[in-house]
This record gives sequence, structure tokens and C-alpha cells, in this order.
Amino acid sequence: MKRRKFVQLSGMGAGAAMLVPSMMMGSSITADALLMPGMDILTKRKLADVALNTARSLGSTYADARIGRYLNQYVFTREDKVQNVVNTESFGIGIRVIANGTWGFASTNSVTEDGIMKATQQAVAIAKANSKIQKDPVQLAPVESHGEVSWKTPIKKDFKSVPVSEKVDLLLSANAAAMENGANFVNSALFMVNEQKYFASTEGSYIDQDIHRIWPTFGVTAIDRGAGKFKSRQAMSAPMGMGYEYMDGLESEKLEGPSGLRLYRNSYDIVEDATLAAKQAKEMLTAKSVQPGKYDLVLEPNHLGLTIHESVGHPLELDRVLGYEANYAGTSFATLDKWKSGDFKYGSDIVNLVADKTQKHSLGAVGYDDEGVKTKKWDLVRNGVLTNYQAIRDQVHMIDQKESHGCCYAQSWNDVQFQRMPNVSLEAGKEKYSINDMIKNVEKGIYIAGRGSYSIDQQRYNFQFGGTVFYEIKNGEIVGMLDDVAYQSNTQEFWNSCTKICDENDYRMFGSFFDGKGQPSQVSAVSHGSSTSRFDGVNVINTGRSV
Repeated sequence: MKRRKFVQLSGMGAGAAMLVPSMMMGSSITADALLMPGMDILTKRKLADVALNTARSLGSTYADARIGRYLNQYVFTREDKVQNVVNTESFGIGIRVIANGTWGFASTNSVTEDGIMKATQQAVAIAKANSKIQKDPVQLAPVESHGEVSWKTPIKKDFKSVPVSEKVDLLLSANAAAMENGANFVNSALFMVNEQKYFASTEGSYIDQDIHRIWPTFGVTAIDRGAGKFKSRQAMSAPMGMGYEYMDGLESEKLEGPSGLRLYRNSYDIVEDATLAAKQAKEMLTAKSVQPGKYDLVLEPNHLGLTIHESVGHPLELDRVLGYEANYAGTSFATLDKWKSGDFKYGSDIVNLVADKTQKHSLGAVGYDDEGVKTKKWDLVRNGVLTNYQAIRDQVHMIDQKESHGCCYAQSWNDVQFQRMPNVSLEAGKEKYSINDMIKNVEKGIYIAGRGSYSIDQQRYNFQFGGTVFYEIKNGEIVGMLDDVAYQSNTQEFWNSCTKICDENDYRMFGSFFDGKGQPSQVSAVSHGSSTSRFDGVNVINTGRSV
């Protein structure tokens, strides 16, 4: 990765700078070429059948083929300049087989009958070679044969049809608004993805899907040169499974937060957010440093989503629970004995955490996963008790279940699919209850919005989280901005300290384009929804003080 590219990508979100190259796979093309139609569906079926029939003829008991066309467009700006516009296309096929009870996988960008036959032969050869050391044969949970079906993200405006100049103008307008309101530096970016995926299997499914995602983001920095200090504020946007309508307000919903903070749902005003971000970055320069101690925390969804991701999403991936996967995020404290007990208190009685691959506008929303399983919603934690994990077809028998949860995914045709985190969300409170209601009932607390730095141990148990902006709450009122705030807890203690959750009118989603897992590593996109929630007696530290 060239230094210039690294600088362009830095500041675009936690971990994104190192993982973005994985998303930029493929050949560079023009913006106009993004609009060119891909391979027609009849040709896809014919070529997929070449893979399936070849696999059967070579002794495979199961095979699936994924023909994928992956289109990406990224726009990067800084202050009054365009830094880069990236358009890429990747096209190929991945073939997965079971032969002699063992998985084999191969892929090729030669999407022809001859190229597919050779790749299938390679996949079967790999499976048979690996079977010599396989102790237990693969056990696949049964799946419905769907025949020929299709699914598409319900978008209103395809990003590919929007001129690049319009996107550039929007980002530069946001930059200008930030500079006019006190920012010294600002960068902004738009990430837009279209996955065109065709899945076929020997079990009779032929599934065509068209998936869209978008993420606008920025970072502003204000400097106090006299004091030698600087503060930054990142965007309050959330990546979404939507079209470009997310940027132009076709589904505009703006919620008013404490201290004039704008909270966005299903639409995003990047100019408005950049304006406020500059003002808040300046305010941070003189904000009071927090006094360490126990506080009641009021956490808004854009912040709480990251805590859900790290302390619920990752530790309830079954492969981590079993110790089969430890890359990036470690294993898990939520071991099978806790689940089997039937009474392990993951959280307080009001905590209900669900996995949902069907959630509208979420990053993980698809009709079918990359094993051809129809997606669904299921409980992970109900009334505070651990009830289930995330598992796919060759895993569910390990927890005595008969049906895949439908959360298998590969980042491209060139990668083998495996268990990935679905959307994991905290259900909203049942009674009418707003952010202002919550703040009125807090005597000593801190309101935290947006994501910040964090750390969590390899069992996903002990952790520390920061945020973007912090406001002190005294006797039911916001009294001013705080600085140097981070909270420490462990997963079980934290979720058991949850005492109140706002209702569905406050429900919003946080998301990540770049959730890393596996070796070789892959990234996936996932959302986490919640309403603003209260956690009592949480330990807060001052990150600005030397030890």
C-alpha cells in the first residue's frame, strides 16, 4: 500500500484504513462502466450447472457455486480538494464441494465452461487430499430447495446513476461548512458498494441477489495553537444498506438530541453534521476533564452499537465459542456450559439481544446467505439470559440444532464462505420513554454519543470504550461538555447494569463496513441497532492523566 493512499484512507473510521484495501479488490474501471449490465441470469445458471455437474461426476456429495460481480466506488476529499475517486469491478466464480466428507474450495476469474471445469476439478482434488487427515466428516444441516428466486436491497436511488461530480460537490460542501465553523482540517469520504451475487447448489437452489450499501463519513480537527492542543470529531453517520437516497433525504428522519446534537435515522445530512462537528471540536478544546469515578451512563445508539459489536456480536459466534476461530477478535468467555445451564445472566431482565439478517436498511440484510439459507431473526439473549449463538450449516449440529441460522458470508467470489456476524441488536424498550426522560432521572452521569477508541481482551470480556462527544449530567440536566472520558467494565457486569432503554421512536443503527475475521482475513458489513440506554454505576476513567 502506497503511503499516499494510506494517508488518504486514515481517519475514515476505526480499523478502516488497514481493511479498505480488501474492499478495493478488482480492476480499476470508469464510473460509467459501473452502469454496464453484468452477465444475464440464464448464462449464470448454465455456467453454475457446469460446476455442479462436474463436481457430481467427480464424486462430490455436495457442491455450490457463487458467481459474483462486485462493484465499488469510493470518493475521498480533503478541505477544498478531491484526493481520489476509486471505481473497481471484480468478477469471478467460487466453487465449494464436499468429497470424501471434506470441504474443498477453488475459484477463478475465467468464467467460462472450461475455466469453471478446471476450478471444480481443483476444488474436488483439494477436498480428497484433505480427507486423508479429516477425522470427522462434514455434517450439513438440511436446507430448503428454493428453486429460482431473487432478492434486492430496496433502494430508491442507485449510487451508480448519480454523477461523481454531485458526490464530490456534496463532500466539498461539508468540508467548507466545517472550515467556516472553526475546523482547521477536514477530510471526508463516500464508500459505496454493490454486490451482484448468484448462488447455485446441488440441492436445487438458484438464487440471484443485488445488494447495496453506502457509508458517508468525515473527520474534522480544531487546533488551539497557543495551548498546543487539538481535538477531532468524527461523523455521526452510520453505514446503511440503502441507496443514494440516504444522502438526499428521500426518507428524512432527524431526531433532536441533547445539546443540539442531531441524530440521524434512514437519512443523513452530512453538511449539517460537519457544521456541528466543527463547533463541537472547538468546544472540546476547553471542555472540563472528567473526574474518575462511578457514573450512570446514557449511551446513544451510534455509540452503543460498537459496544454491542465487541461484547455481544463477536463472543456469540459459535466458532469462537468452540475455540476454532481466534483471529482478530479472540475466542469467547460465553462457553457452551453457560448456554447449557439455561440460566446464565448475560444481562439484566430488560436486555433482549437479537440476531437479524432481514432488518430493513441494515448492512447485513440479504434474502439468502452464501449457503443458500433463507435469512431470519433469532434470539441470542432473552430477558437477560443467554439462549443461542450464531451458527451455519456445518456447525449447528454441535449445539444440537437442526437448522442453520443463515449467517454464512464470503467477502468475494474469490474467498470461501464461513460463519460471519449477522446484525446483532438490542431491542427497544416497550414503554414510551425518550432520551430527555432518561436524562431527567440521572443524578450523576455522562451522556456519550459516537464511537471512539476501545480495547477488549481475547475472551471478549474485560473492556474499555471511549466515544466521540461526552456531556456531564447533574441532577437531571446536561451541564456541559466533558473530555478524556472512557469507561471500563466486563461484558456480564456491564449488561447487567442496564436499567432503562428508550422506546422504538429512538431506535437507530450503527454499522461497520470493515468487520475483520479469519485467516486469510476477510471483511464483512454488519449493523447493530438499539435505542438510547442507561447503564448504572459504571467505572469511568480519565484518559488524559498520566499513570
